[in-house]
Amino acid sequence: MSLSIGHVKIPDSALARQAAELLRDHGDDLLWNHSHRVYLFGAVQGEQAGITYDAELLYISALFHDLGLTNHFSSPDKRFEVDGANAARKFLESHQVPEESIRRVWDAVALHTTIGIAQYKEPEVALIYSGVGYDVMGENFDVITPEIREQIVTAFPRNQFKSKILNAFLEGFKHKPETTFGNIKSDVCERLLPGYKRPNFCDLVLHSHWDE
Repeated sequence: MSLSIGHVKIPDSALARQAAELLRDHGDDLLWNHSHRVYLFGAVQGEQAGITYDAELLYISALFHDLGLTNHFSSPDKRFEVDGANAARKFLESHQVPEESIRRVWDAVALHTTIGIAQYKEPEVALIYSGVGYDVMGENFDVITPEIREQIVTAFPRNQFKSKILNAFLEGFKHKPETTFGNIKSDVCERLLPGYKRPNFCDLVLHSHWDE
């Protein structure tokens, strides 16, 4: 895909194209547009901050970051972030990508919802986290100019994203809500999954098997 916004270009290598085909095959327009916005918003922030990053790894991380929500890649018992990370690892291993690069992509996908940790890791991990936060919650909204923001949203429209993404999250893990314990996706289950009550860490401590 040949597209440049500002100083950021969407990678068009054979590896990048094949990763994009996986998202096209197993995702939908919502995830396609969101994943590309995540890459672009993350990359723009990286460029503005003078951060050196691997654009191909960043793009592939963005493409896989929500693939764990899809039926094809969803496991019965793992966090959807881990499912996406495992899918990325399998894909990259099949193309003989170096292990250090695979680890960065795995971490970027697995940690993209982990507040307080991801932003302190390698550039690709931190920028995926920043791109997700920007697109989903509008974090640091004013660091990107309205002009760049409009170019990105024109190329990859939001199309009522705010009203659709929470249900898309729930569809991806409503069969395993226990995997959201201790992370922000438990908010989705508590709001949208009838009858769900999140576990409480204090209760788990106080009601443990220890006899004191």
